[in-house]
Amino acid sequence: MLIKLLIIAAFFAILYSLASGLYFLLKDTQNTGRTARALTWRIGLSIALFVMILLGIATGLIQPHGLLPPSG
Repeated sequence: MLIKLLIIAAFFAILYSLASGLYFLLKDTQNTGRTARALTWRIGLSIALFVMILLGIATGLIQPHGLLPPSG
């Protein structure tokens, strides 16, 4: 259950980073690099989320399933 909460928290952190990058892109008048920093954080968080999902599947904490019911 803890890994699922971490995945949800990482997803919301990614959304926050994406929104702050957009805000800095539109409102930042100086060349401070805050947009690039926010988007760099988003990429790092996305990679971490992907690794958490893969580790969850590999350890059996997350059970992947298909979208269609099994035929038979």
